[in-house]
Amino acid sequence: MSFDANLDALNVELPPAPKAMGLYKPAVTVGNLVYLSGHGPLSPDGSLQLGKVGVDVDQDTANAAARQTGLAMLATLKAHLGSLDKIKRLVKTFGMVNCEDTFTQQPAVINGFSELMKQVFGEDCGIAARSAIGVNALPAGMTVEIEAIFELND
Repeated sequence: MSFDANLDALNVELPPAPKAMGLYKPAVTVGNLVYLSGHGPLSPDGSLQLGKVGVDVDQDTANAAARQTGLAMLATLKAHLGSLDKIKRLVKTFGMVNCEDTFTQQPAVINGFSELMKQVFGEDCGIAARSAIGVNALPAGMTVEIEAIFELND
């Protein structure tokens, strides 16, 4: 089954591909790699999910925000490439969690993104090298920000 078909089979709605909110491109292709700029949890209505984990939102809500961020990134990939089937695999994920100082479950939050990538791209292509860190603030107060690198088919 193709990656586009996997996305359809999951019965998920992609939000609109986010536009740059500054002086950058949401996606840049260099050789056979696509670098995605930091994305936030963009809902289908175009709003960002906001809040600091441990203060405004709990871990489960933040995990869902990481998954929603993955959907926004898939929307960017589809807009940039025309099809998810041009992707060979996810190579690297860098996830940032807006959280209070004592919160230490950043990997569990970013799993929301990683689990979606595994569902869409499969075990071999959807699980990547990954970092997950806590930060004291993110743009606009969003709950998570994630960037990623994808390899393209030859």
